[in-house]
Amino acid sequence: MSAFQTETVLSVRHWTDSLFSFTATRDPGFRFQSGQFAMIGLEVDGRPLMRAYSMASANHEEELEFFSIKVPNGPLTSRLQQIKEGDQILVGRKATGTLIAGNLIPGKRLLLLSTGTGLAPFASLIKDPEIYDNYESIVLVHGCRQIPELAYGEQLVERLRDHEFLGDLIRDKLHYYPTVTREPFRNRGRVTDLIASGQLFSDLGQSGLDRESDRVMLCGNPAMLAELPAMLSERGFREGNHSEPGHFVVEKAFVER
Repeated sequence: MSAFQTETVLSVRHWTDSLFSFTATRDPGFRFQSGQFAMIGLEVDGRPLMRAYSMASANHEEELEFFSIKVPNGPLTSRLQQIKEGDQILVGRKATGTLIAGNLIPGKRLLLLSTGTGLAPFASLIKDPEIYDNYESIVLVHGCRQIPELAYGEQLVERLRDHEFLGDLIRDKLHYYPTVTREPFRNRGRVTDLIASGQLFSDLGQSGLDRESDRVMLCGNPAMLAELPAMLSERGFREGNHSEPGHFVVEKAFVER
């Protein structure tokens, strides 16, 4: 059996000159946990060209969704950004990743901290009813350089708030905090700085970071993935993994791909 399955592109949306998302068919046998990633790609010159991509779709959805950066000279993304409805992509048969609920010890508030396309695994998680059963409050933070780059996340949250089944859970438990660094906006600053200063919690009207009740997931740019784990460790948070759950988890398989 091939390590990859062929899926058909169902829709493509270009959000900015540097960001796009797309949906594709999902093989009924493809199983994953919300927050995981798989290898996806295209056949180029008769060979598979693959990269790791988080599923932005929840594990219960019939279609697959991905959120991607456009890299002009990227071996895969330079081609992937050209796909259109009806085209075929390759999807690896095995999903993996650290951003799953089982890698965290129980807590009360879940912080989902992302930058750029690092939002993708959290797009999956906030569509999963199970996550709302596990936490009293969920804070989704999305940091970008400019306001238009927030559009995917903003529309996702807005859509979920009106969802027939998830709507009530979302309105009661999900707190969305978009922030930008390069132009005026209601929230401005780097995710790391907003956490360290307590500004994020102040803006949300919530208590500050607390190891006893807070659990954290991280996915984004290299600077954030270097700084925030160090800051959390200094405050007594322990990193979790598949072997031993902890207070926070980091997806290290890719950054701003």
